[in-house]
Amino acid sequence: MPSSDDRLELLQGTLDMLILKTLLFGPTHGHGIASHIRRTTGETLVVEHGSLYPALHRLQRDGYIAAKWDKAPDKNRELKYYRLTAAGRRRLAHQESRWNELVRAIGCVMTPAPEV
Repeated sequence: MPSSDDRLELLQGTLDMLILKTLLFGPTHGHGIASHIRRTTGETLVVEHGSLYPALHRLQRDGYIAAKWDKAPDKNRELKYYRLTAAGRRRLAHQESRWNELVRAIGCVMTPAPEV
């Protein structure tokens, strides 16, 4: 696992996109979202609760996700499950498009085409 000094900082707004992308695969609870991001990035991105839950509340307030309390499988407690809304799907498509533009632009600076 990378040390805290080696972890990457997320660009502002990137966490929202990662949350929406995770929920594209189906409803899950906050810990499941954080685990998915950590696991799929080879533990490079570790989302702390102090960042995750404010983002979830903001996305819910803005109508991009919805939440519902439900019984946890094989547990005697309830968890808050989040799901993507239609507005969230549209927002994700927009953010992914912008992300791809940003990656292309940064790539042009980092690996410029040879001048002729």
